[in-house]
Amino acid sequence: MEMIQEGSRIAQQEAARRAHAVARNGEYLTFRLGAEEYGIDILRVQEIRSYEQPTRIANAPAFLKGVVNLRGVIVPIVDLRLKLGCETAEYNHFTVVIVLNVKGRVVGAVVDSVSDVIELNGETIRPAPTTNATIDTSYITGIGSVGERMLILMDIESLMSSADMGLMEAATH
Repeated sequence: MEMIQEGSRIAQQEAARRAHAVARNGEYLTFRLGAEEYGIDILRVQEIRSYEQPTRIANAPAFLKGVVNLRGVIVPIVDLRLKLGCETAEYNHFTVVIVLNVKGRVVGAVVDSVSDVIELNGETIRPAPTTNATIDTSYITGIGSVGERMLILMDIESLMSSADMGLMEAATH
């Protein structure tokens, strides 16, 4: 009887693992922040633009570079390199702004460069590491492996709508 229950439990765990993996299948836009490569759900990306100096907002946190007018829409520009503590935040001809649609709001994210769009499936995605440190990893959904490349998969909607960003109203559930 115990063997049957154990087998059933293992089958349920495997089914849950497969369901979880299928839910994360999809295409990801990859980009660089410093030496690390990240991936975000391509469905959140509205467009990619070259970096232009935004209009600064007084008393804004350092990572909020300011706002730009994008075809009549005032878009806040967040430098992800500063927000995530990258060592350097150099602006050059590779620096771009990924324009995102997050919970119905348009937000720009400054990154070092955009790489490509890749498709990942459950077999190439591993769970995000858990740590006991004071590091906030709540926005990391997993680690994707593509050949020798390791991608930090980011829940950009969760990051951009977090309370410390101050970009949108707190989510009401």
